[in-house]
This record gives sequence, C-alpha cells and structure tokens, in this order.
Amino acid sequence: MTRRNSRLLPMAAAALALASFAITVGGSFGTMAADIAVPMRDGMPTLAPLVERVTPAVVNVAVKSKLDMEDNPLFKDPKFRRFFDIPDKMPPQERSSVGSGVIIDAAKGYILTNHHVIDQATDIVITLKDKRTFTAKVIGGDKDTDIALLQVEAKNLTALTMGDTTTMRVGDYVVAVGNPFGLGQTVTSGIVSALGRSSLGIEGYEDFIQTDASINPGNSGGALVNLKGELIGINTAIIGPTGGNVGVGFAVPTTMVKSVMNQLIAYGEVRRGQIGVQISDLTPELAKNLGIDRVEGALIGAVVKGSPAEAAGLKAGDVAIELDGKPLKGSADLRNRIGMMTLGTSVNVSVLRDGSKKDFKLAIGKPAEQIIEAKAEDRAALMGATFSNTEPSDKVKGVRVTNVERGSPAFQSNLRPGDVIVSVNRKDVANVDDFTAAMKSSERQTALFIKRGGEDILVIVQ
Repeated sequence: MTRRNSRLLPMAAAALALASFAITVGGSFGTMAADIAVPMRDGMPTLAPLVERVTPAVVNVAVKSKLDMEDNPLFKDPKFRRFFDIPDKMPPQERSSVGSGVIIDAAKGYILTNHHVIDQATDIVITLKDKRTFTAKVIGGDKDTDIALLQVEAKNLTALTMGDTTTMRVGDYVVAVGNPFGLGQTVTSGIVSALGRSSLGIEGYEDFIQTDASINPGNSGGALVNLKGELIGINTAIIGPTGGNVGVGFAVPTTMVKSVMNQLIAYGEVRRGQIGVQISDLTPELAKNLGIDRVEGALIGAVVKGSPAEAAGLKAGDVAIELDGKPLKGSADLRNRIGMMTLGTSVNVSVLRDGSKKDFKLAIGKPAEQIIEAKAEDRAALMGATFSNTEPSDKVKGVRVTNVERGSPAFQSNLRPGDVIVSVNRKDVANVDDFTAAMKSSERQTALFIKRGGEDILVIVQ
C-alpha cells in the first residue's frame, strides 16, 4: 500500500548505525566518526549539534479544512431525498489535520510543505519550535509534485539552506525532522536507500529519494537533511502494507523542490511545458531489436504535430540520450526534467538516430490542449464559454471550463472558469469530444454535473 497522508522519516539511532558500520568494516568507531565529520561527546558520536541547528527551521502545520461528505447513491434520487427530508446539498464536514513544514527563507517567511497537507485548507496555523504561532497564507501549490509554499509574517526565523542532491549517493546518512502523530517535533536518522525512484504512482512527477527512515502521520512536509544540516528533501510518502512504517519512505529532492518553489513565487502556480513527444523506456530487448548498444534513454514513439519537437526535427524512433548535456536515465527522467522547466526555456536534446548522435535545440512549449468554443448552433446557452480536457494528473476527470465572458449566456447559465463538467444528464464525459456529442444528442433542459472547488454543482442549460 502506498500512503501519502502524513509521513516523515525516522530510523535507528545514529550512534547504533555508526557503530554497526564501524564494526562491519573493522575500523575504530572514533576514526569512522571522524571520517564523516560526526561530532564526538564523551568518546561517542553525536548528532546533537546538527539537530540543534536544524530543528528551529522545522515547523508544525495545523490545518482546518471543509470537505464534502460522500453521498450515498440513494441520496442522488430526488424522491428518496424528499421522502426523508434530506437537503439537496449535504453541508461540508470540517476536518482538522496536522503536518510539518520547513522554513526556507527567514526574511520573507517562506515555508515549504506538502500540497496534500494544505489542500482545501480554510485555516493554516504554523507553530515554531519556540512555541510561537502564526497564521500562514498559501503562496501556491503543485499537486503533481506534492509541494506547496506558505508564508508567515514573523521575525527572528531560522531557515535551512538547500543542498545539492545531484551529488548524493546511496548510503549517505540523513536526518529527518517532523511532527509524527501530532506528538511535537521529533528527530530521527537513517540512510539514503535509493535515488531516482519513479513510476510509483504517488505523484504526477516522481524522482524520489528513498530512505529507510520511518514516515508516519503528521510528518508530511518535514525536512530530510544531510550531515551538513542542508535540506535535501521534503518527506512525502511511504510504502507499507498496513499504512505504518516498514522502512520504505520517500522524499521529494530539493532539485525538484527548488524549481517548483521558484515558479510558485513567480506565478503562484507551476506553468509546465512540453516538447510534444510520446516516450517510453528503452528496454534491453527493444534496444537489441533496434540495434542500439545502450539501455539508458527515452525512446520517442511519436511526435505531436505542430509541437516544438516537430519544429526542431525530432522523429519517431529517435532515442533521447541527453538533455542540456546531461545523460537521460529513461522516459521518466526526461518527463521530470522537461516538466520542471518554465515555458519558453530553450533546451538542447541529443538523440541517437540510425546509430549516430544528433543534437537539436528547441523551446519548451505549452501543453497540447484541445479547446473548443461554444457555438450558437451547438447550444446558445453555452455561448461565451470555452472548454478543454482536464490534465491526466487532475484528480477530477472531465471537461474544464477554461473561460467565461461576463454577461454572456454561459455566465448567465451559472458556468464559471475552473468548473469541471463531469457528466451530462448523468452520463460521464471524459473529454471535449464526449461533451460535444452529449450536448448535441441532448434535448433542451440539459443537466450538467459540475465540480467547483470542493462543491458539487448542478447547472441546467436550456
């Protein structure tokens, strides 16, 4: 089972881990500790000085939110509702939850946490190690990486600096700080178990640091730091058959966090681009069949018409092996790195084509999006609105209302930008083609079932 609702990273005590390793390699405990720059106290290694520097930058995040109550299928029957005097709309249920966060800019009061910690929050309270509390505002969030940025107005804050995760190695020691089970600030330690974990289905964009540290409810958004006290990850998820820790935890690396944070500061959202290719991993069998003597890279299966990739000259069958001079491990690596770049960024893509390496330069473009504009012959009540497909990473699937002109028939029909139409006359619609067909086949008085924020809305269009 993959869990992503409150987690962090604890582990075996540092002294035990260090002692065990020292015995295994046959070296002296003191010598090994000195080699990795762990301070000594009374002849024993200690992480206390590191913890004392790091913990003031890790905060508790208390969240209040209102969530729609799940309806029993019987509640959808209007006769059942009338008979039992059940309101058409069940009142939202208030929920309280706790998580963790990391101060990343003391002067501006910026705090990193997980998107799922503050999603749909109505009130966010930050508690520092010194017990001071502040109300936080949301600068922005990105559910595809599960990263959010908060801000508080406070003085005398302590912030962590971001470390370079590109130089990390499996076996490096790490320390985690967070608020497990709402107990209060808790420190644990462990090692990096693996790097570049992806295709786990936890987030839309994955490049996780795996650690054997415990990740428990309340630790989401907490800090994973190296022995220099640098932030190297935001603790996010675990894999466990019972929802508890079994030593397989994941953190979003700061290389990804930094890119997301910069866009949240600049735009309040992440504006992802694409180059317009369909890609897959290059397996050993596929590489052999294609006459390629390597298995690293991303195989381009198709190039989208009118995309930056087509304009640059990329073709189906090319194998992307480098992006801006850095090797590509696979399709997930290419997708992650492109997805973290802002629109308009120029990139160099190196590919293998017919056994030769070729270089292409292209600019990151807007994601391919199918957009339709309502026409009078389709349904006059929709005039003034445009519609597009939802993104594959969206939790709600259907057709998004991308724009509505104020005062237009669509506006008067109670359509609003950001609405997601999930069904027409109770028939699910997955894309704009479904929506267009459903509207054309529908009689007048068409019922649109809409998700608007956390609410379910029924809109009747003539």
